[in-house]
Amino acid sequence: MIDIQQLRKDIDTVAARLATRHFVLDVAKFNALEGERKHIQTRTEELQGKRNTLSKQIGALKGKGEDTSALMAEVNSIADELKASATRLEEVQAQISDFMMSVPNLPHESVPVGEDETGNVEVRKFGTPRSFDFAVKDHVDVGSALGLDLEVAAKLTGSRFSVMKGGIARLHRALAQFMLDTHTGEHGYTECYTPYIVNGDSLRGTGQLPKFEADLFAVKKGGQEGTGESLYLIPTSEVSLTNIVRDEIVAAEILPIKMAAHSPCFRSEAGSAGRDTRGMIRQHQFDKVEMVQILKNRSRRWKRWSAMPRPFCKSSACLIACWLCVPAISVSPLPRPMTSKCGCRRKTLIVKFPRCRIARRFKHGACRHVFVIRKASRNCCIR
Repeated sequence: MIDIQQLRKDIDTVAARLATRHFVLDVAKFNALEGERKHIQTRTEELQGKRNTLSKQIGALKGKGEDTSALMAEVNSIADELKASATRLEEVQAQISDFMMSVPNLPHESVPVGEDETGNVEVRKFGTPRSFDFAVKDHVDVGSALGLDLEVAAKLTGSRFSVMKGGIARLHRALAQFMLDTHTGEHGYTECYTPYIVNGDSLRGTGQLPKFEADLFAVKKGGQEGTGESLYLIPTSEVSLTNIVRDEIVAAEILPIKMAAHSPCFRSEAGSAGRDTRGMIRQHQFDKVEMVQILKNRSRRWKRWSAMPRPFCKSSACLIACWLCVPAISVSPLPRPMTSKCGCRRKTLIVKFPRCRIARRFKHGACRHVFVIRKASRNCCIR
């Protein structure tokens, strides 16, 4: 995530910026590895030069019919040392690569410094919280009468799964369709369908591996005892969308690339035992419409993301009336791959679809949804 040249040129500044997110960069270890790498590469160049010189001398002596055994022995010893150096250089470079994979991204200068989520700074508000003249029910109580069945899901699979039937299943499908239609038709995104299973390189590309493997679901061909590399169920289609351009040099003139995809997301929720166990707030499987833009670094478009978290789900066919509070997430809870992040606090939504008979049942009920909006990629999560 960080260009290694930044560490080579100014490691102290990098260490200071990472310290704001409570990450201690092992400067001594990096400098030791870099010092050994430089020494091996310098020594390798010296040996290669010496070998070339000796080879020329051997050729000249052979032309004169003179003995070259001593020079041949020296060349052979150089070859042995070069082979050992190449092996050691490969080991050092692997250690440097592992070291770099463990380092989180640098927080953007605009990100507030805080110890935890209490350090989040409110950026702006839109609307005002609604008050109701009836007792507000949570989504489990509202949804149970409409087809949300958590007990059957527990029988089929276990906790943190849900079954939806009838009207609520149709609403679930309609919300995803609405999001895709809105952003492909009105905001220039290209709809994509991507695999729900990806390889390790894809997850390393977006920063889930190696640090967060415990948060993933791994699969193998042939079952748990199968052979071959481990594959992973995607935690978000951001992984597959972003990796479309992995290991490629994208021509600047075709930027920005705007992609959107609807997919199920799979997360083990490691470390969240006992938290948000009721309902659909923290699920092992949920659907999401993911939006990703590939932009020029430091481009004006990147700056526009700070203005993006807004009530964007409004059109003539649909109205989602909501109260938005947009905080800039402080450094400490900032996810490792991100340089900055904005979110929307959880709020109560009153959802009305004038053209959808089923959804009218929600007119006098309170539905809880979570909208997570980020600068790097913007998500509408329905959990």
